[in-house]
Amino acid sequence: MKFGKTGHEVEVNIATRAALFQTVRDHLTRQTGFALATLNLDHLTKLPVDGEFLEAYRAHDLIVADGRPVVWLSQLARHPLELMPGSDLILPLCAICAELDAPIALIGSSDAALEGAAAALIERTPGLRVLFLHAPPYGFDPQGAAADDILTDLTHSGAALCFIALGAPKQEIFAARGREKAPNVGFASIGAGLDFLSGHQVRAPKIMRMFALEWLWRALQSPRRMIPRYARCFAILPGLALDAARSRR
Repeated sequence: MKFGKTGHEVEVNIATRAALFQTVRDHLTRQTGFALATLNLDHLTKLPVDGEFLEAYRAHDLIVADGRPVVWLSQLARHPLELMPGSDLILPLCAICAELDAPIALIGSSDAALEGAAAALIERTPGLRVLFLHAPPYGFDPQGAAADDILTDLTHSGAALCFIALGAPKQEIFAARGREKAPNVGFASIGAGLDFLSGHQVRAPKIMRMFALEWLWRALQSPRRMIPRYARCFAILPGLALDAARSRR
């Protein structure tokens, strides 16, 4: 299903978790690279005004629905999608990697968060190997020379799947760059997922997530940053809902 304004659409092309995990398993078995993005409303506010972000998104092989509104829109359009937040995909993807003996890499956040996340993943996923950690400095350019150096080191590390926690749009732009510079590596953009694992950020309680209130939790945790973001998200919802209703025909 496609989302976004005409000329700026992106397509969610993986509808279910089962399909995603089988596709990732196939890539890892064949040792072929891929890039996975998780589409949410914040991304849909950025795509029409950021050409680099749009180009990077369209270079991704796998796109899934992240966020209840995207799922609700898909249901309205009668093309239902399963909810697949990036944070919820980390452990299942690591389980596949452990089963296939496909080592992983972690890029983004901070050194302390990466070390904490790596320890948590190894503890919770027996057999998992973490071969590469890198926390880029503030102001990191995902298309610059430093990014290419990281991708070179990543390739030499032997990691098969790289989790990227740089935030949008940097992580998706870096993943698209990685598809060119490290074509045998899989890239998964997972936002704050590593910070949740390491305890550097606290995720919304499960009950709030069940009732689609994770946005409220995040807004209360960081109001100055998150309230304007969610205001932009809510502003585009009526237009997206209208597009979804029209697509039913």
